[in-house]
Amino acid sequence: MVRYQQADADAATALIEQLSPQLYRFFAAQLGRSEDAGDMLQDAWLRIHRVRHTYRPGEPLLPWVYAIARCVRVDSYRKRRRIALREVAVEALPEPAMGSGEPADGPDFDRLVADLPASQREVLTMLKVNGLSLEEVARATSSSVGSVKQKAHRAYQRLRGLLPAPQAGKGAAS
Repeated sequence: MVRYQQADADAATALIEQLSPQLYRFFAAQLGRSEDAGDMLQDAWLRIHRVRHTYRPGEPLLPWVYAIARCVRVDSYRKRRRIALREVAVEALPEPAMGSGEPADGPDFDRLVADLPASQREVLTMLKVNGLSLEEVARATSSSVGSVKQKAHRAYQRLRGLLPAPQAGKGAAS
């Protein structure tokens, strides 16, 4: 490892050849899938290469390597877990919905908010289009939650004035 730290290519090759089988078994024992174990082995060697300067000569090598391997395994688990929670496997991609050819009941969002001041338009877009919370919008715009609420309220008032009033009884059978 000391020679690897000093950029000796032969030492790096020897280290990889010596430790890779053990690390692969460490990863495969946890997963049962060889593809994931191979990916984690590759990630582990990339991390070892990046942090090789932190190894202290004279200290045992295996605990240092396995500490890195454990972090790789935990990160991989977290990544797979996030993917499993957010992604849904489907046989075929759904077809995009075809428009009915009829114009919408009102003007589209971009035209509606075009007349708003830039700060109100920005807040409204973050809240309603991007689905951010008030706190997230406040952080993104470097303002307070109260300021975001005020801008949103003023934007809503202005938009109400621009939209046609709903007709009473619309959609009811006569």
